[in-house]
Amino acid sequence: MKTRIILLIFSMMISVAGIAQNESTRKEQYNLEKGIALQGYDPVAYFKNSKAIKGNKNFAATYEGVTYYFSSKANKDAFVKMPAAYEPQYGGWCAYAMGSAGEKVSIDPETFKIVDGKLYVFYNKFFNNTLTSWNKDEQKLKKQADANWKKIIK
Repeated sequence: MKTRIILLIFSMMISVAGIAQNESTRKEQYNLEKGIALQGYDPVAYFKNSKAIKGNKNFAATYEGVTYYFSSKANKDAFVKMPAAYEPQYGGWCAYAMGSAGEKVSIDPETFKIVDGKLYVFYNKFFNNTLTSWNKDEQKLKKQADANWKKIIK
């Protein structure tokens, strides 16, 4: 009996350590500005409103160590129910840069595209809108970006 209790406690400690490591790793891998994903934009709004809407720190939620802001309680609640459905691909880094070079490049949160129910965000500064380049060869770039991201999050 004592052995079972000790094993149970030990396995719980390992599980908690694994979660903490996972959250710590995600924080390092994700594109966070002052600890916030998507530069504070509401990930649910991209899907519900088809546009980028700045979130509010009063409607914040954290999923596996990554914090998001939302523009409304309803959007926050939707995210909490299914967070993986709303998270940006490639940790919120530029999808084009991830596909073309396997690089983590910052984004313009107002430059985005929803493909097959997934959110992709892009760099768009200094006359360089990478969404335009992405659209020219989306299928190939997406495949390369998926492979490159897997190398980063291993």
